[in-house]
Amino acid sequence: MNFSHGTHQERTQQIKWIRKASQAYGKPVAIIQDLQGPKIRLGDFEGIITVQTGQNLVFKYKADYERSGMIPTQYDLSKKVKRGERLYLYDGKIRTTITSVAEGVVHARAENEGILIKRKGINLPDTDFEGDIITAKDKEDIAFGSTEDIDYVALSFVQSAKDIEKLRTILRNLASNARIIAKIETAAAIENMEEIVETSDAVMVARGDLAIETLPESVPIAQRKIIGFGLKHATPTIVATQMLASMTEAPEPTRAEVSDVATAVIIGADCVMLSDETANGKYPVEAVKVLKRVIVYTQSNTPLRVVFDQNTQPVSIKQAAISSSIIKLAEGLGAKAIVAETHSGDTARQIAARRPSIPIIAVTSEKRTAQQLSIVYGTKSYIRPADKFAASKLTDWLYKSKVFARGDMIVTASGKYPGVVGTTDTIKIRML
Repeated sequence: MNFSHGTHQERTQQIKWIRKASQAYGKPVAIIQDLQGPKIRLGDFEGIITVQTGQNLVFKYKADYERSGMIPTQYDLSKKVKRGERLYLYDGKIRTTITSVAEGVVHARAENEGILIKRKGINLPDTDFEGDIITAKDKEDIAFGSTEDIDYVALSFVQSAKDIEKLRTILRNLASNARIIAKIETAAAIENMEEIVETSDAVMVARGDLAIETLPESVPIAQRKIIGFGLKHATPTIVATQMLASMTEAPEPTRAEVSDVATAVIIGADCVMLSDETANGKYPVEAVKVLKRVIVYTQSNTPLRVVFDQNTQPVSIKQAAISSSIIKLAEGLGAKAIVAETHSGDTARQIAARRPSIPIIAVTSEKRTAQQLSIVYGTKSYIRPADKFAASKLTDWLYKSKVFARGDMIVTASGKYPGVVGTTDTIKIRML
């Protein structure tokens, strides 16, 4: 849910619709609250402003363009930007360099010609926002989300791990159990990539703004690095923006788009995400069907295997050893599935981070955990009461439901104390 648009009342209704559909289909769904972040956009003015190469452009917060000739902005740039920094306008169509900042006025030199239209976005790839990325509106939206059935809060324009910690404190004070998705879409985030991935609960490669803030040709490499760190730290990764952009207007994707989605799967992303295609496109259902077809075909036919960069941090050595052992045993036996009991979801995430070739089935007593695991690679969740035989009981139910068949081998992971975080210590093999 993009909180740049709509009202809280509309969101409450939409959440009810999502949960109703989720229950009807028996599929846990993760609801993501996507915060707007600093609204760094041009303000309102009449008509179109024509820009020439070398022209001096003057910006001021809430300026009256018709009276002053200064271009209005919705954010006071003068408090953050410095001389020599880059300032990009209208999705990077107009590129400028800041020449001076004084008394609330920003001067910039245009490096190419073009036009400006009101309310178009501004990108500042060199500017340090010093942790000032959670706005007053964001705080109101976070407070609203804490009273609703929200699973993740996505933080826009993240620059460092400190931004994640600041949001985590706000959520903790609101008694919210939502997890945090860091949207990596700034040059600063690329510089602090691993610490952001390690600190977050999930990360999104937000390729639209990232391509403007950095070089477009650097985005595929950044995407691979982010996913690699996600695998290392068992942090789910989401690849977003223009996955099937042509399907906003056309019923079929381009071959390049199909290749882009398949590549995200091959290099180990947990999720791929549609934006305009389903938000305002002409073929939203068809786009989802195409996305699913490409994912399933790629996973079924890829000759490649994601290489896991082993995380050797002391706090995760036990979990790493258990997860690796489960996968090695299950794949060696040709098991049909790994069934993991989990309270917080961490056991399933650790197993998924190693990208096993067989399905992961998570059984948890926590509805929130089941919903949050719906963005994790290869994992299907079931909600059952905490029980030391939860994995076995779920396996029996799946057998009766004809998901498993006579003779199937199942590997289960469980703990001595059901419902207690961090107690997974038992691996069992079961022949149905």
